[in-house]
Amino acid sequence: MRVNVWLGLFAVLAATGVSADALRIGFGTHKPPYVFENEQRGLEYDIVAAAAREAGFTLEPHYAPMERLHLLLRRGELDAIATTNSQSGIDAYYSAPYIEYHNAAVALASRGYRITRVADLQRHSVSTFQRARFLLGKEFQAMADRNPRYREEALQINRNRLLYSRRVEVVVGDPRILRYFNAQVAEQVDVRQPLTWYMVLPPTPYSVGFSLDEQRQGFDRGLEKVRASGEYLKIEQHYADY
Repeated sequence: MRVNVWLGLFAVLAATGVSADALRIGFGTHKPPYVFENEQRGLEYDIVAAAAREAGFTLEPHYAPMERLHLLLRRGELDAIATTNSQSGIDAYYSAPYIEYHNAAVALASRGYRITRVADLQRHSVSTFQRARFLLGKEFQAMADRNPRYREEALQINRNRLLYSRRVEVVVGDPRILRYFNAQVAEQVDVRQPLTWYMVLPPTPYSVGFSLDEQRQGFDRGLEKVRASGEYLKIEQHYADY
């Protein structure tokens, strides 16, 4: 009887084109609206999950700081990691870009800084997210290498604390993430202080980095289906108010 049950299940999976393969994907720590850690939702999470589903994978999410995610991928403890690209410094099979972040530099308006290009950040203490020195392009990496006051944070919320408490001069990150965390730190620092945004960075396209090219190809096909069906647009609209 048990054999017949398994044979029946296999026949159903084969008929629907669905694979029972689990896909262990690493996501960065809590960074709404892109990833709500351990809630299995977010703009970025939903897109990756939809593409994986269309590719026939069962998504198994893991959350950790970006440096650790890259280490886990190298060790083979994850099948893939999100929010990365070919500049990340790790050998992987990279999917087609599935999302863009619009990173910018920001400082308290009271400081009165003049920042017109990435190189200008070298004059300031800078806090940003892990592996930004690789992911944000060669000009940004050159700035980071020459700036002794450059730092990267494992937890994105820490940048809000550092910025409003004047412990760091400039923060680099996606405005949507920074705005979201203001409410979380409002009892610790004065988030009513006016800010000046410096749009010196181009949008950053992100891919999923896979350990196996076969998985990467399947994900890309799934992503194409999600875009073609209109589901991608619906996901974007769902998080438009953040």
